Amino acid sequence: MPRDQAYFVQSDQGRGRGVLVLHSLWGLTSSVKSRCDQLADEGYTVLAPDINFGELPESQQEGLDRLGAASPDRLANLVLSSARLLNEQSTAGPIAIVGFGMGGSLGLWASVRLKDLVKGVVSYYGTQQIDFAGSESTYLIHYASQDEFISDDEAAFMEATMGLEGLGVDVQRYPDTEHGFCEPDGESFDPEACERAWARTLQFLRVALAD
Repeated sequence: MPRDQAYFVQSDQGRGRGVLVLHSLWGLTSSVKSRCDQLADEGYTVLAPDINFGELPESQQEGLDRLGAASPDRLANLVLSSARLLNEQSTAGPIAIVGFGMGGSLGLWASVRLKDLVKGVVSYYGTQQIDFAGSESTYLIHYASQDEFISDDEAAFMEATMGLEGLGVDVQRYPDTEHGFCEPDGESFDPEACERAWARTLQFLRVALAD
């Protein structure tokens, strides 16, 4: 049976500034929706598109296989259209993006493609080897200390590329953690590190989306 194609929530007070949540290869799970609810409790209007297109993998390898087979154009179009829709449904002003894994990488990419729309990006263990020229975002990057998917050179290259553009970048690394440390759906979940990262995320959003 097809699953929800997106999860949309806003605070009891109505529209707030927009936050786009982009999930990891695990899909639009209940834990992702719980994160969206927490953001709504902070006053934000939140949209989490299902970038797995209705599928929940049963294992990390299955998720990786599906990601490898996904159409890059389809993923890109979904992220861009979701960002624009959220901007229409939230209060006036740019939005922020919070992404996990592949969602973090897509969020970093979208900040350049939608430079007038995206004001801040939080990336949990995501990277992009792109030119960040023209971006008007600030960035909070959460890295695991051990990550089989991101090399030290790859992370350093992205940080250097951002630095060349004079962008505001806060890089946080969490000792004794692995890729996926902030996702209860995977085997690498580290509750303590995730709690610290999430507190930093909320603080970042308060500043990035301040009027």
